Amino acid sequence: MLSGLLSACVLASARRQGLRPYAVAAFTLGTLFFPLVTLPLYLIARAIVKGRARAQQSPAPKLRYMVPVLYLVAVLSIIALFSYRDYRSLDAHLWRANNSKLRGPHSKVIAEYRAALELEDDPHTRKLLAIELAVDGLNEEALAEFRRAERGGEPDPQLPFYIGTALFALGREAEGASEYQRFLGGPACTRALPDPNCSTARARLSTLQPR
Repeated sequence: MLSGLLSACVLASARRQGLRPYAVAAFTLGTLFFPLVTLPLYLIARAIVKGRARAQQSPAPKLRYMVPVLYLVAVLSIIALFSYRDYRSLDAHLWRANNSKLRGPHSKVIAEYRAALELEDDPHTRKLLAIELAVDGLNEEALAEFRRAERGGEPDPQLPFYIGTALFALGREAEGASEYQRFLGGPACTRALPDPNCSTARARLSTLQPR
């Protein structure tokens, strides 16, 4: 927006200096897209032409600022449109969700993941949403999202652990135990350095075994 404002000022100034139309357009658009480079160049060019007679080249007083103002309105409108579209994009929702994990509030993390899923039904995003729902104690919703992520093809080998944990939290230990056993037989627990959650799954299964 600042670049747009500077660009409009350069347009008004360049027309007042009586520069040729192609020079006016070049300096105006250059300031919009490359302000740190073009603005100093324009100031140098203005200093060179300053003092020359420009009475016949200068626009009428009533029209002098009309074009720059209309140009500024158009530029700011385009910037606002693209900013609005970018704010509502999938990447923006995911970025705000990750940012909210660090700064809060936690409810915004869930809201941003839900908004992202409205734009694209992605199994990985569903898994991330389910994890945050579980953190908030919404285990029924979390379980449903974990299941959807699994049906969607989410490759995370920890999914059975997450599902089992949600089932245990809902008091469905038998179903949860089945998921834990599936997790323990998967790649996360059979590799050389097993996942730390494997120990958690074994410990919870041990509590269900008769003594």
